[in-house]
Amino acid sequence: MSEDRHSTTAVAGGQGAAGAGAQQPEADSPFALSHLDALESEAVHIFREVAGEFERPVILFSGGKDSIVMLHLALKAFAPAAIPFSLLHVDTGHNFPEVLEYRDRTVARHGLRLRIASVQEYIDAGTLRERPDGTRNPLQTVPLTDAIQEHRFDAVFGGGRRDEEKARAKERVFSLRDEFSQWDPRRQRPELWQLYNGRHAPGEHVRVFPLSNWTELDVWQYIARESIELPEIYFAHEREVFSRSGMWLTAGDWGGPRESEPVQTRTVRYRTVGDMSCTGAVDSDATTLDAVIAEIAASRLTERGATRADDKLSEAAMEDRKREGYF
Repeated sequence: MSEDRHSTTAVAGGQGAAGAGAQQPEADSPFALSHLDALESEAVHIFREVAGEFERPVILFSGGKDSIVMLHLALKAFAPAAIPFSLLHVDTGHNFPEVLEYRDRTVARHGLRLRIASVQEYIDAGTLRERPDGTRNPLQTVPLTDAIQEHRFDAVFGGGRRDEEKARAKERVFSLRDEFSQWDPRRQRPELWQLYNGRHAPGEHVRVFPLSNWTELDVWQYIARESIELPEIYFAHEREVFSRSGMWLTAGDWGGPRESEPVQTRTVRYRTVGDMSCTGAVDSDATTLDAVIAEIAASRLTERGATRADDKLSEAAMEDRKREGYF
């Protein structure tokens, strides 16, 4: 595992008791933090802040790398006690089997409580209808918002990062949602000096993003530093895939491939995971954390821009889903 850390340093309490103009420790000082230490400290602070402000928080957990890192940080924040939150997964029914197996194994290992909001159940009940393209990611909004209302969650942790997509780039760490789970930019609050305002009216809730200031590279470097286990799907492996809209998609009973889309075996890995119908693989020979980190450092495309078809439905696809209550 790589133990490398960037030389960039951040100092805890830069605006605290020492004051804004106080002399800062040198980079090699034992009081200086690496950039990963600073990001970890910020995320741990956010988890503890939510635990102190809210009554019924929940962590969105899919078994993807961002939610895995988020859970790892939550476990650190409250160790040696158990985390005071349950987990929630909005299951499209088209998730990668490797990821679901990892999800269930992780929940059992830590003795956590997992709630599942099933898109398939809504389709079977006639509440939702399948899309012609077979993509179910846009169908997650109703199960998610229903689960929030049913269990009266007042804070919902998500793994969104500002570097992923432009709609996420404008998001606050504490994002207020109305009684319909909708996002209104005019109601978002300033967050100066890491002061987070969690006040909300009955029926409203707050989406919380502890990884807001992380990048994809930060996530992978932290995974390497902490020796965090991931689903094997994130590393290069041989897989049967077919080409659609410039992406390598996994064949499955969700609706692909079509007759004009021949299946071939390629060595690929996934930068992000989600619904199989819209999550593409990338050609890669990166089988280790060090190789993945080198690959990400050289990439000029964000993970969602390169591998998520649901974000390409329109120029404002993620913005629309955010207003409807999903993200």
